[in-house]
Amino acid sequence: MAIVAWRFALQLSCMVGSIGGALIECPPESQSSMKIYTKTGDQGETGLFGGPRVSKNHARIEAFGTVDELNSHLGMVRTLSGDTPFDTDLRRIQCELFDLGAELATPDSRAERITPAHVTRLEKIIDEHEAMLEPLACFILPTGSPLAAALHVARTVCRRAERRVVTLANQVDTMIPANAIEYLNRLGDLLFVLARAANRQAGVTDDPWVAS
Repeated sequence: MAIVAWRFALQLSCMVGSIGGALIECPPESQSSMKIYTKTGDQGETGLFGGPRVSKNHARIEAFGTVDELNSHLGMVRTLSGDTPFDTDLRRIQCELFDLGAELATPDSRAERITPAHVTRLEKIIDEHEAMLEPLACFILPTGSPLAAALHVARTVCRRAERRVVTLANQVDTMIPANAIEYLNRLGDLLFVLARAANRQAGVTDDPWVAS
């Protein structure tokens, strides 16, 4: 079973970039010894996990590719987060984004790796941090400490990932993972709250938007 699980993880990594962080196409013979370059995607197509080859600008590729991009931004955020109390949460979220990417990379997947419980946990973290912040009285600019600014960038990428999943969901005869849109929506909210929390921890006041 361990060998089967390893082979599955390796093949899945080819679909969602879970090892190299980039989109990699793996031919069957590479499952036991993966190469970084395979030349199978040189014509602008890639293989979906357990499915056909499609154009690299296919809505499904855009969806899980943007989730992968978001995960990389969170990795950058964590290089700045240090000993902040939410670094553990960010690491867990990175793992969950791998699960979500795997689901998105699998056409007609009926697995439910991201469950309502994951959404509820994000809401709980939001509530915990928001309780320690001053209520918002106006819009704020996406700036502040380096950590806060990085979290704001991750937030905007998260919103784009959400839009890409919605685009995929609107395709005819297309199935998307259950809870995917809700999860990304709450994650975007969480990243906004964490950006404010990072500013608070750094002693930086939120910069209010002023109409020009």
